[in-house]
Amino acid sequence: MSNSSKNDTKKAPFKSGFVAIIGRPNVGKSTLMNQVIGQKIAIMSDKPQTTRNKIHGVYTTDEAQIVFLDTPGIHKPTSKLGDYMMKSAQSALSEVEAVLFLIDVVEGLGGGDRFIIEQLRNVKTPVILVMNKIDQVHPEQLLPVITTYKELYPFAEIVPISAKNGNNVNTLLEQVIKYLPEGPQYYPADQVTDHPEQFVCAELIREKLLHLTREEIPHSIAVSIEDMRVQENGLVRISAVIYVERDSQKGIIIGKSGALLKEVGKQARADIEALLGSKTFLELWVKVKKDWRNHDRVLKDLGFRHE
Repeated sequence: MSNSSKNDTKKAPFKSGFVAIIGRPNVGKSTLMNQVIGQKIAIMSDKPQTTRNKIHGVYTTDEAQIVFLDTPGIHKPTSKLGDYMMKSAQSALSEVEAVLFLIDVVEGLGGGDRFIIEQLRNVKTPVILVMNKIDQVHPEQLLPVITTYKELYPFAEIVPISAKNGNNVNTLLEQVIKYLPEGPQYYPADQVTDHPEQFVCAELIREKLLHLTREEIPHSIAVSIEDMRVQENGLVRISAVIYVERDSQKGIIIGKSGALLKEVGKQARADIEALLGSKTFLELWVKVKKDWRNHDRVLKDLGFRHE
């Protein structure tokens, strides 16, 4: 083989870096993360503030690795938990190579979006405007939205997508990789998140609670995995505690004759078995911790830590 043909096959340098996904609550950040990764690592719900911790999703190709931080929705905080979530989202912006600012093209520009754009004014990182839910509007409706946002901020790129259907998501990934520096592969190619399995299992249980309970429950629940072990026969035994703030909420979650809690367990177990690839025995308990969202110590116990 001649030298010239050897040189033709020389690989481009590997690129890697961290990318934050931000946006007001409910614009589809977790949906995008799960679409990119190809499996469920971020929980989804139509209730705001579903995401509480920065979830690291890892996307790897032969040429690049993107580590995504799915930040809690940026919003004006109303409790210590809200304050924690806000600080968590803002800290993510200072430690990344690029920022994806997700907006909902159906709802258009709102106060929450303007609030985020103000937070972005101090950011020196390239910000890519990601216009989500394009499957729900006529293409002609996108032009005025693009014009409005362009006047508010100098976005590095503007990419319309449907996170739910996957439309244009590959184009978005190509744009993101452009902004990554040469760097190492931080995680093995088959690893999709850097969170321990216990964290993802707790989140999957919390997702089922969000889906199955009424309005007053979501913000007052937290899930803690107390014990997780693999038995000799390969069965995974998980014991989890669901924390609520009031006795009345405990009653709602348990349900009539324990029916609701049983349904939560059944649905969560199916997702956990898919995640772990093992048969799972899931035991759920419900405990009351009064006003846990405003107690620093309780928040720390449940894994909410300022970094």
